[in-house]
Amino acid sequence: MSSTRNWKSNFALFISGQGLTLFGSMLVHYAVMWYILLQTQSGLMMTVLAVAGALPMFFISPFGGVWADRYNKKAIINIADASVALVTLVMAVLFSLGIELIWPLLICLVIRAFGQGVQMPAVNALVPELVPPEHLTRANGISGSVMSMVMFASPMAGGALLAVAPIQTLMFVDVVSAAIGISILVFFVKVPIRAEKKEITAGARQYFVEIGEGLRYIAGKTFLKRLLVLSALYSIMSAPGAMLTPLQVARNWGEDIWYVAGGFALGAEQRLASIEIAFSVGMVLGGIIIGAWGGFKNRTHTCALSISLFGLGAVGLGLIGNFWVYVLCMGAVGVVMSLFNAPMMATLQINVDAEYMGRVFSVLAMMGSLMMPLGMILWGPLSDVVAIDWLLVGTGCFVFLMGFLIVLDKTLLKAGAEKA
Repeated sequence: MSSTRNWKSNFALFISGQGLTLFGSMLVHYAVMWYILLQTQSGLMMTVLAVAGALPMFFISPFGGVWADRYNKKAIINIADASVALVTLVMAVLFSLGIELIWPLLICLVIRAFGQGVQMPAVNALVPELVPPEHLTRANGISGSVMSMVMFASPMAGGALLAVAPIQTLMFVDVVSAAIGISILVFFVKVPIRAEKKEITAGARQYFVEIGEGLRYIAGKTFLKRLLVLSALYSIMSAPGAMLTPLQVARNWGEDIWYVAGGFALGAEQRLASIEIAFSVGMVLGGIIIGAWGGFKNRTHTCALSISLFGLGAVGLGLIGNFWVYVLCMGAVGVVMSLFNAPMMATLQINVDAEYMGRVFSVLAMMGSLMMPLGMILWGPLSDVVAIDWLLVGTGCFVFLMGFLIVLDKTLLKAGAEKA
C-alpha cells in the first residue's frame, strides 16, 4: 500500500511542476498569438505563426528522443525549461525597453519550439517510469485534466492581464513559474533507481545511429506506422479547427468592445480568451471523464469516437452564427479532444519497448510538428480567399468519416486491446 501512495504522490508532484511551467508558457503563447493576430488579421501570418511555433520541433525532436532514451530525463526537462525561460526573459526586457516588433516575437516562438521538441519526448517517456503500467490510462487522463485546468486558467489570466498590463508582464510571469517548476522537479520528484539509465558517451554520429534504430523499430511495428499515418492526416485536417478559430472569431465578431451583464467590457482579446477558456474547460471535463471512466475496453474505440465527434464539432464551429453558442461548441470540442489523448498515449506506452520509448515519442512529435504547419501552408493562405466557416465544415466532415475508418483497422484494434 505504501508503494501505491509513493508513486501517486511522486506523480502528483511531477504533474504539478509541469503544470506550473505550462501555465507560464501558455500565458506567453496567447499573448504573442493575440498580439500578432490583432495587429495583422492575416491568414498568411497565422501560417507563419504555425511554422515558427512547430517546425523547429520537427528538426530537434529526433535528438530529443535519443537524449530521453540515453540520459537523465529530469535533467533534460529542466534544461529545456530553463533555456526557454531565458529567451522569454530577454524578450520581456526588449519590450520593456520599447522594442515592440513582430519579428523578435517570431524568433522567440522558434526558440521556444526547439525547447518543447527536447522536453516533450522526455516528459512522455518519464511518465511510465513513475506510474505502474496498469494505471497508465487513468494517469494520462488525470495528467490531461490537470494540464487542461492550467490551459483554462492561462487564457483567463492572460486576457485579464492584457487588459491592465503590457505583454512583457506575462513574459515575466512565465520566467517565475518556470523557476518554481524546475525547483519542484529537481528537489521533490524521485525517479525509481531501476528506471535510471547509465549515461553513454558517444560522438555526433552515434545520435544518427540511434535515430536510425528508432526509425527501424517503428518500421517493424505495423501498428506504429499506421498510427503515425493516422496522426499525420488528423493533424493536417484538424489544422483549421486548431489554428484558424481565433482568426475566425476576430473576423466574424470584430474588434468592437461589447458591454455585457453588469457593464463588463468584452474587448477583442477577451473574446479570444473566451474561446480558449471554453476549450480548456472542455478539456478539463474530458480529462475527468476519461480519468474516471478509463475509456472503452479497446482504447482504439475511444480514439475513433473522439475523432468523429471532433469532426462534428468542427462542422458546428463553421455553421454557428451566435458567438455564445460558438463558445459552447468550442467547449464540447475540448471534451472530445481529451477522450483521444489519454487512450492513444497509453496504447503507445504499453506497446512500445522501454528502450525505444523516447525515440518513438520524438517521431510522433516530429510528425505532429511537421503536419500542422504543412496543413496551415494550405489552409492559412486559403482562409484569405475562402471563408474559414466553410473550411471548418469541409475538414470537419472529413475528420468525422476518419473515425469510422479507424474502427475497421484490425491492426490498430489489436494494439488498442493490449493489456498492461
